[in-house]
Amino acid sequence: MASQPSDAAVATPTAHVAPTVVKIVIAGGFAVGKTTFIGSISDIDPLNTEAAMTEKSIGVDDAGGVTDRKTTTTVAMDFGRIALPGSLWLYLFGTPGQDRFLFMWDDLVRGAIGAVVLVDTERLDQCFPAVDYFEGRGVPFVVCVNCFDGVARHTLEDVREALGIPPEVPVMYTDAREKAATKQALIAVVQLAMRQLKRG
Repeated sequence: MASQPSDAAVATPTAHVAPTVVKIVIAGGFAVGKTTFIGSISDIDPLNTEAAMTEKSIGVDDAGGVTDRKTTTTVAMDFGRIALPGSLWLYLFGTPGQDRFLFMWDDLVRGAIGAVVLVDTERLDQCFPAVDYFEGRGVPFVVCVNCFDGVARHTLEDVREALGIPPEVPVMYTDAREKAATKQALIAVVQLAMRQLKRG
């Protein structure tokens, strides 16, 4: 008589659970720190589409007066991923900073729960397109003042007033080089998106 298989032998292996994906966009002007922001917190080696800036870009791209520290520019997007407990993956998409790539934003932003707008207070004018874009499309966003060299040169209220940011939009300091700081910025985006979702 054949023996009965043990419980262990007939146990069904646990099915692989596909991760839940949440998308956040990192936006802002040229050389504001988007690529660095994503690289500081991504679990994987970030994908970036950096291209060298050459003399051919003169008169086409706005280098924002920072060519002494910036020799490349993102020409499509940056991408990073954070794996969170509970099979939750956070996808980070960085927008290109040059105006001639604005046509790509609709594709990058599609499906995003929210966005981080990085700000360089020395070049505030470069932040207006990102702020206007997310306001116009009703995408929740937080404004993060990137403290280059760890120094905050302007108060958050001054930045809010200069950019015309409404009271319900969080404005905070960050340092794109520091994982703890970028983590707080992403938490702020998720919390804002959840509040807006509950208000429905």
